Amino acid sequence: MIPLSIPLRQALDRLVLPILIVAALGIILLGQANRALTERVRMGLADILAPAYELVAWPQEQARALLDRMRDMGRIEAENQRLRAENANLRHWYDVAAALVDENAALKANLHWMPDPAPSFVTGRVVRDTSGLYARSVLVAANVEAGIHKDGIVLDGSGMVGRVTEIGSRSVRVLLITDASSRIPVRLEVSHGAAIMAGDNSGSPRLIYYPQDNPPIEGERVVTNGEIDTMPPGLPVGQIHYLRPGQPVVIPFASLGHLDIVRVFDYGRSTVVPPDAPGRIPLRRPTDSFTVPFPSPLGRG
Repeated sequence: MIPLSIPLRQALDRLVLPILIVAALGIILLGQANRALTERVRMGLADILAPAYELVAWPQEQARALLDRMRDMGRIEAENQRLRAENANLRHWYDVAAALVDENAALKANLHWMPDPAPSFVTGRVVRDTSGLYARSVLVAANVEAGIHKDGIVLDGSGMVGRVTEIGSRSVRVLLITDASSRIPVRLEVSHGAAIMAGDNSGSPRLIYYPQDNPPIEGERVVTNGEIDTMPPGLPVGQIHYLRPGQPVVIPFASLGHLDIVRVFDYGRSTVVPPDAPGRIPLRRPTDSFTVPFPSPLGRG
């Protein structure tokens, strides 16, 4: 190191700032005069200093990763405790369900219970509906010969969609539960009331003919009550919502505005015919023909 006198060092200290300013102005002017050269110099310096930047950033990244790992460990511990409590609760209800299953099996055996047959179904895809008598209906492309009948119940993955009204060779028309022609008897699961769900061409069918002394409860589930032969009880339909006081509607579970894959069920309940009771007069079927013998005005002979 070259020894410098004190006056010389003081002079150099005073000249550092002006020299740096002049150098900065020179670099700026050089950059404006030759942009390509400035770009190459800047990228060269960046390449040289890149390892130094990585060396400085590495401890910060490691510290940040360690902090994140410690936070994750805290969250995992809390999640583990919650899952242990939930597992213990589920284990309790599993034991309760297993006991109820055994009890139910024993009661069915003692009562000689005959379970309902499993319903058959045909899966189809909803296609565009370009015509029809109904405002809210869809066409379902499906194998009709696989067992689709009129009044078949159509469901998607969430709930009831509607009923089959027309059958073609390769497709069926389904009347949605929101159509103004749709009337479905339903049951309310919480208030245990019976009502009629009437479509009105909107997205939320109205609920009518429910007991006035037992009105529906906001948010309760609506299911079918089985009063129609082809419709078993307990099919999920929707939940209650009040648009305004005294006007309950049903919010369907099914995504009626975005139907894609549906299933057409045949529950086979229409084949169950009640036995004839003594003195019971059988109803005439539409295909039967009969005549009432009237006495001849001319008498016999």
